[in-house]
Amino acid sequence: MTSNPLRKPPDERLRFLAETVLAEAALLMSTDARLFSVPMTPDRAESLRADQDLAERVDAFVARFGRLQDTLGDKLLPRLLEWLAEPVGPAIDNLARAERLDLIRSGEEWIEARQLRNFMIHEYVRDSATLASALQRGHGTVEMLTQAAVAMANACGVTSHRP
Repeated sequence: MTSNPLRKPPDERLRFLAETVLAEAALLMSTDARLFSVPMTPDRAESLRADQDLAERVDAFVARFGRLQDTLGDKLLPRLLEWLAEPVGPAIDNLARAERLDLIRSGEEWIEARQLRNFMIHEYVRDSATLASALQRGHGTVEMLTQAAVAMANACGVTSHRP
């Protein structure tokens, strides 16, 4: 994406959101590294009832995963599209524009991650194999989310080293 010298600088709210997603991405990556230093297996997921520290890391991962995706897709992306003079519409249209602008890798991948987020946030998963699978899939999308955070922040002129 090329910068437009005629575009006014991002307003305070847009910069705040860009800085926020970078901070959220860094927190998610930190939690992800600690939680997935060992793969999440059904046996490990089963141990959540007895292992308070592991349970808290899982809770932190799920919360940070959901928070970053919410801030990116529901707050920053529409505001960024508006600032870029792009039409803002339903989430699916915004994701298509974000993909076209190289802000996200794939709208389809984003939607799959959103469905996973909804599952992890709203479902109390009793089956340890299902929980382990969902968490591992979430782990697999962390890079996509953090790349989107960096791309959107950079588009706003907010730069940082990779979180």
